[in-house]
Amino acid sequence: MLGRTSLSRSSSFRPENLGQNALAMIGNLCFTIFVLGVLIFTIIAATYEPEDPLFHPSTKITTFLTSTSNATFQSDVSILKTGEDFLASNQSIFDAFINVTDVALPVTNNINNSECESGIGNPIDCTNPEIFQLMMKTAIEQFKDIHFYRFGKSVQGSDDNMCDMAWRFRPKEGKTATLYKDYRRFVISRTVNCSYTVVKIGDYHSGTNARKKKKNQKPGFEPKKQVPTSGVLVVGETVNDSLTVVESEGAFSKGKYLIYSGGGDRCKSMNHYLWSFLCALGEAQYLNRTLVMDLNICLSSIYTTSNRDEEGKDFRFYFDYEHLKESASVLDQREFWKDWAKWHKKDGLNLNLVEDFRVTPMKLADVKDALIMRKFGSVEPDNYWYRVCEGETESVIQRPWHMIWKSRRLMDIVSAIATRLNWDFDSVHVERGEKAKNTELWPNLATDTAPETLLSTLREKIEDGREVYIATNEPDRSFFDPLKDRYSTHFLNDFNDLWDEKSEWYAETKTLNDGRPVEFDGYMRVEVDTEVFLRGKKQFETFNDLTSDCKDGINTCHSTS
Repeated sequence: MLGRTSLSRSSSFRPENLGQNALAMIGNLCFTIFVLGVLIFTIIAATYEPEDPLFHPSTKITTFLTSTSNATFQSDVSILKTGEDFLASNQSIFDAFINVTDVALPVTNNINNSECESGIGNPIDCTNPEIFQLMMKTAIEQFKDIHFYRFGKSVQGSDDNMCDMAWRFRPKEGKTATLYKDYRRFVISRTVNCSYTVVKIGDYHSGTNARKKKKNQKPGFEPKKQVPTSGVLVVGETVNDSLTVVESEGAFSKGKYLIYSGGGDRCKSMNHYLWSFLCALGEAQYLNRTLVMDLNICLSSIYTTSNRDEEGKDFRFYFDYEHLKESASVLDQREFWKDWAKWHKKDGLNLNLVEDFRVTPMKLADVKDALIMRKFGSVEPDNYWYRVCEGETESVIQRPWHMIWKSRRLMDIVSAIATRLNWDFDSVHVERGEKAKNTELWPNLATDTAPETLLSTLREKIEDGREVYIATNEPDRSFFDPLKDRYSTHFLNDFNDLWDEKSEWYAETKTLNDGRPVEFDGYMRVEVDTEVFLRGKKQFETFNDLTSDCKDGINTCHSTS
């Protein structure tokens, strides 16, 4: 036996067998590596507990949640780009603005001086075409950095020598498909030769008598080639975001509904909220059902002055519910349950309960029940609404982001600030806060954003005497006082009359909130700050223009470009 074994071993090392042996060894090695790899992967899969998938996103999540704006505000309180930001701005449709030559004044009738003198002091007739064209011409000549697209008829102001008029306009260097509305009060004087002059034009939104609801608007003056309003955001119109009500039992009972209940999305960041909400809205559209939505939002502590999560916020404080209900079939949850309690037993309306997010929308397409309720548990992240839209569903459900627009009340504040700056200002974002204190991750930020350094950096970028809007998280505004020697500086708090107790925003949001005052909270502040920044003619970011540090810390610049 020993001799046979020795003979076998010796024969295996003959030269003619070396190639076969080498191939066998390589094959065994590869198989061993494969087995080890499978074993390691199995162990990781069984023991790994991932963080919230929202913060380890797929390509689509990254595309949606990453702002493509030039603003570099803190990532945890950044303002997500919404549908109106992606509207195609076809510049050619905005070429039909009104020039001074389009509103040349008519020739004044020959009237003797005595008749003119006797008319001085009489009330101004705001319906007079001569008055109307004078007001238009004066507005176009005074506001040189905007294009006018429509003028409403002039109406009587608060006094005999005052007329109010509204118009739609757009900044000359506007980059988005947005029209703005303003209405001003004109003080008009009549001279001894029967001519009229505009003595004064009031501040933004001063001509309140010219503010009409859409249904009551009368034809005004606009070019023959009109700007289409479909798909164009109009800021400054009266907002109608009243709740949708099903008017009859028959209409309600014939409807098909989808509701998401519970889950761990509450009190998360606004970006998280929208990503989940749009999943629900997308599924409702896919199933051809009305989405029953909860307008009550919990605002995350990252946006609150109390540093605590705050319940009782209204969806309409932050987003354009009027646009949403015109674009999609949605109902308020409170109204829905009232109607459901009235009629579901009488009309035999059934509820289909789904408690597993892995039940795809495709499997629910043939459900005949009046209401599909997705109920989410308490274990995160499996109870996040957006899990419904993952996996095979991701290629089927399209999130309708174009239906979510920012609150037009907040955008009206943005428009008011930009108008007070005559739409002719430059903007600078200065991010400091905790980042400036952390010299390990941001070694140069504190020095690069110091007033003396800012002056030196901006010297070659912004002309002396310019209006400069500074968007910043630096709480001490006096920190920027040295810049006042060169520029006229402005901050968000300089315009707090736009949301104080006497403002339109305060009155309208108080009405929405059942008579309770609404705080101008952290998310609103960052939203308005960001949007004003983006309307500057020149925009300078902290990490792209003011410092060589990387936005996310040392050695991360390659990932934020």
